[in-house]
Amino acid sequence: MPNITVSEQYKREVGQHLVVGFHGTDVSSDIKTLIQDYFVGSVILMKRNIKNAKQTQLMVQNLQQLARDASHERPLLIGIDQENGLVSAFSSPTAGTQFPGAMALASAGPPEIAERVSAASAAELKMVGINWVYSPVADVNTDPQNPVIGVRSFGEDPAEVAKYTAAVVRGHAASGVASTAKHFPGHGDTHVDSHLALPVISKTKERLYKEELVPFKPLVEKGIPSIMTGHMALPLVTGNEDPCSLSKVITALLREEMGYKGLIVTDCLEMDAISEPKQGGCGTEEGTLRAIQAGADVAMICHTFSRQKGAIERLYLALVQGRLDYDLLKASGERVKKLKAAFTGDWESCLDKGSGWEDRFEHIKSQNQMLSKEMYLKTAKVIWNSGQVLPLKSSLFVGEKQLLLLTPEVEAVNRAVDSGDGTVVGAGDGVVRNTAGPSFLTLANELGKRVKKLKHIVYGRKVQTSGVVSRDIGAVVFLLRNADLRRWQLDFLDALELKNAGIPVVLVSSCGPYDLCGLEGTYKDWTGYVCTYEFTGEGLVGSLVAILSDL
Repeated sequence: MPNITVSEQYKREVGQHLVVGFHGTDVSSDIKTLIQDYFVGSVILMKRNIKNAKQTQLMVQNLQQLARDASHERPLLIGIDQENGLVSAFSSPTAGTQFPGAMALASAGPPEIAERVSAASAAELKMVGINWVYSPVADVNTDPQNPVIGVRSFGEDPAEVAKYTAAVVRGHAASGVASTAKHFPGHGDTHVDSHLALPVISKTKERLYKEELVPFKPLVEKGIPSIMTGHMALPLVTGNEDPCSLSKVITALLREEMGYKGLIVTDCLEMDAISEPKQGGCGTEEGTLRAIQAGADVAMICHTFSRQKGAIERLYLALVQGRLDYDLLKASGERVKKLKAAFTGDWESCLDKGSGWEDRFEHIKSQNQMLSKEMYLKTAKVIWNSGQVLPLKSSLFVGEKQLLLLTPEVEAVNRAVDSGDGTVVGAGDGVVRNTAGPSFLTLANELGKRVKKLKHIVYGRKVQTSGVVSRDIGAVVFLLRNADLRRWQLDFLDALELKNAGIPVVLVSSCGPYDLCGLEGTYKDWTGYVCTYEFTGEGLVGSLVAILSDL
């Protein structure tokens, strides 16, 4: 940044317009600098920051203490991606409860269950000091090949998605946590992942109002606390291919046409659609400025300290040069203050170290785990059973007969799902990611408790099919995961020639329900088919009710 003088007044105002992430399970030097020297007013916690519930609570209190020591006017907004299901940054055996995600909940029953689950999940977040949740996903999943939304959406029907998203917001509010509907104006009708490139959606405004905007409209009318803009282009609406998160036209659509008065936050500006020039991005720092100029109240930068610092300094320079109007920035800051006033509480409550916290958290979590189990028992759905194989009968496994479980080798799904600790598989970029392997092992362990003999094989592109189906196999459970996008899974299934083997076969879609779309004629008359809508361990185990209820 050029050698310019920026007043503390400007610095404090600019800091309130950023939400930043950091690395580690305790306060790092980077986040300390951002809060105390740059006066950043909001922090996003990622899975990488969560070790257990108590550690999270203490870490959040330490962050709040830093803000108070730096004379922040109000406590920090502490946000997290807790959609439940596949995107559950706080969920782990030592932290928050794993609950079903959007499409799984829609499968389980009416919107009221989504409200119950969201209230329960938000109660845990509130206990550890998290006051802002980036949920619900209000995208309508109109493209089955969508690589980033999929089962994170409540489905393909805009009216149904609207009912469930409204229920989630009510649940969050009941537990005192601010909701964020995302990804405005809609990320559901694209087969491009904005983590990797800029999706271009050729839809008119009229079509948006009939489809994508249907879930957002009632949320706006009810005054949802915040809305997240997405990194997709709508050239027939904006007149260019600027990302919606950087577009004044999209802000005007939300503010002026739809009448939204709450806070607008961008999706992470380190996604390649913004940060990567090779993908047409303008860079994180410039993207931050453009987002704020376009009317976003808060810009999100999740990962890299140099980019966070550079973005803030880009805003300083823009203020000094007159590219950014301070009065407009300050007016936007009033929306940040309003959100904080409603959800952060005062300094005393943020820093309260009262006794008995662990017991109170464990009491809430024990109740939530019972609710989670109840919900997961409802999520899996039998799509067809023309082969009359479901449920598998115990008589299939007498003597030496085994149950053969085939699960696909783990691969990266997308950065929204994969972020966190785990094993790198198929990523190729050195980023450590979650993989679904442990979830499949959980399913194998549960199956092993119910049948005398279980043979578990992980199949892959290079695995030979010869000898897989031996004479001692009594039945086959074959898991798919987004096989509509990864055809090699169906190639492996076909190569096994199970239709001619004369043994019961259960096909399980462990993520999106689109694996066998258009292939009913190939499989329907000789298999049973179950959808779980997510590959969490809890979701897969819940499917056993449909697969093995006779065992």
